[in-house]
Amino acid sequence: MALKAKRYTVTAALPYTNGPIHIGHLAGVYVPADIYVRYLRAQNKDVAFICGSDEHGVAISIRAKKDGVTPKEIIDKYDTMIRTSFQQLGISFDNYSRTSAAIHHETAGNFFRQMHQDGKFIEQTTEQLYDEEAKQYLADRFVTGTCPKCDHPEAYGDQCENCGSSLNATDLIQPKSTLSGSVPTLKATKHWFLPLDQYEGFIKEWILEGHKNDWKPNVYGQVKSWVDDGLKPRAVTRDLDWGIPVPVEGADGKVLYVWFDAPIGYISSTKEWAARVGKDWEPYWKDEGTELVHFIGKDNIVFHCIIFPAILKAGKEYILPENVPANEFLNLEGNKISTSKNWAVWLHEYLEEFPGQEDVLRYVLTANAPETKDNDFTWKDFQTRNNSELVAIFGNFINRAVVLTHKYYEGDVPSCGEILAQDQAVLDELKLFPKRVGDSIEKYRFREASQELLNLARLGNKYLADEEPWKRIKDTPERVPTIMHIALQIAAALSSICEPFLPQSAKKLRTILNIDSPFSWQAIAEESSLIPVGHTIGKQQLLFEKIEDATIEAQLAKLEKTKVANEKETKSLPPQKELISFEDFTKLDLRVGTITAAEKVKKTKKLLQLQVDLGDEVRAIVSGIAETFTPEEVVGKKVTVLTNLATRKIRGVESQGMLLMSEDTEGNIVMVSPDQGAENGFPIA
Repeated sequence: MALKAKRYTVTAALPYTNGPIHIGHLAGVYVPADIYVRYLRAQNKDVAFICGSDEHGVAISIRAKKDGVTPKEIIDKYDTMIRTSFQQLGISFDNYSRTSAAIHHETAGNFFRQMHQDGKFIEQTTEQLYDEEAKQYLADRFVTGTCPKCDHPEAYGDQCENCGSSLNATDLIQPKSTLSGSVPTLKATKHWFLPLDQYEGFIKEWILEGHKNDWKPNVYGQVKSWVDDGLKPRAVTRDLDWGIPVPVEGADGKVLYVWFDAPIGYISSTKEWAARVGKDWEPYWKDEGTELVHFIGKDNIVFHCIIFPAILKAGKEYILPENVPANEFLNLEGNKISTSKNWAVWLHEYLEEFPGQEDVLRYVLTANAPETKDNDFTWKDFQTRNNSELVAIFGNFINRAVVLTHKYYEGDVPSCGEILAQDQAVLDELKLFPKRVGDSIEKYRFREASQELLNLARLGNKYLADEEPWKRIKDTPERVPTIMHIALQIAAALSSICEPFLPQSAKKLRTILNIDSPFSWQAIAEESSLIPVGHTIGKQQLLFEKIEDATIEAQLAKLEKTKVANEKETKSLPPQKELISFEDFTKLDLRVGTITAAEKVKKTKKLLQLQVDLGDEVRAIVSGIAETFTPEEVVGKKVTVLTNLATRKIRGVESQGMLLMSEDTEGNIVMVSPDQGAENGFPIA
């Protein structure tokens, strides 16, 4: 373990308050950030864990208009929901602020004002995309079109998520407004730009040379592709009515672009925290002895590795991030998570539906984290990892150690007798785990770290399985105290090492072991006896509970319902057939009929043989509706019949006409039926 900095400023991407948090956000940002911070605290490091709600930008305005409320009502609703969900999941921010707070408006405004005074911006009048129907300029994210780099048809105005290229909205081929669906026009407007091209040399030196060997390849690769493509000036202001007003002359009706104001939110949130706890905020952002780490998702790499560092560089005195361990995207059941399509596992819903199982979600998202490539969350994997790993390995070991201690020694930690070779091997192995887990965390390999944690539980299980105290109590009872003593030391070590990953389970385990506070990782690495002889442990209770098939099936059914609803919404009508003349139409003889009898055609799945009363005759008609309707269901139904269709033999039955059918939104066959008052045999014109 090689933590050398005086202090650590750790930021987690500000969640946008136009909706709740989902598992993609957690896996990409908040769970790994919390693991890292909890680990730093366990090493007694001075750390500030900073976050807050991102509450500006056009998306807030749009959501407010859609819901018929004010932007403030939107941000208040989701800020409350998000911070409550984070608290329940155990995300341990030192400060969670809001970009709507006065301290942030002041901080961001001062940043802009100072950079403006120092000549760090360029002013340009440019033509920007404008939605004539919505009567507003379009933010980049509200323009979609074909990517000019890879021809992906659904690129956004700021970025193509297919090839990762940074874009401007005007670069898109065949752009379309997501507000109205119309083709936007170009309209002149004046804005302030950050000339990123002037920082290209700095970015090359700082990242492409300075961090070539210690940044994640997915992050380094994205930065390199942007730099290789050539950095371009980027607007820092926008024509909007929601946000921080631009604090200079001639900027009426303009606000700070959300991507400029949001990362400054880390600084304003730190100020807020420092004022609350009586500290000086400046060392956490300006002292070279501080290590700054940004936890973000894939889609925010450009902002935290190029744009925000350029702002910090222009702002003077500020330190630059030591690392930006961005994760890739997490998919859900094979499909990309989509908030607009409700294809997500929402954190607030999970917390309601899985009470007391917050750590299960933390563990699964860590063990399956999309650290260097996109990954997939499935409910079956969630169940398997809980039942086969947390319950069957971790929980099982703790349960056996506690139950046997109460059974043999009334819950008191027994004395340690003669240490045999196999005992010493286990004790030596135990002492290696703080460094193993710690090294993985320090390298931002949280998946690896979670499995090392599980390996410690495996060590305990194997030791008990090999030594079999339940057998030795009968033939060599003097050996059992040593076995149980060592097993309890492993349990004690687990109660501390698991804390960054499973904070609520760690607390529960300390209760089971009757331990007031965690052991230091150094003590675990150096001492053979953490819990003293004679210490009385608490009663046995399940650390983790098995998740049943019915619970998982309910979640899958919930997703299937969402999928059906999306298909309904997106289902397109088939194109109209070629035009025909009125004379062609008059050739069709459509008449009212009533089905009087029906039976399945033998050796077929789809066909029903119907008897249809057409007033002056009853005809036999074969129809492919048996998978939708039973014979009993169709008898008595009014139908529309094409009577002058040439007779056709189908599976040995002569069909003398055809019923008119359609489909509902779910693809089911429905009959095109006349009103009940229509008389059999009368023509339909």
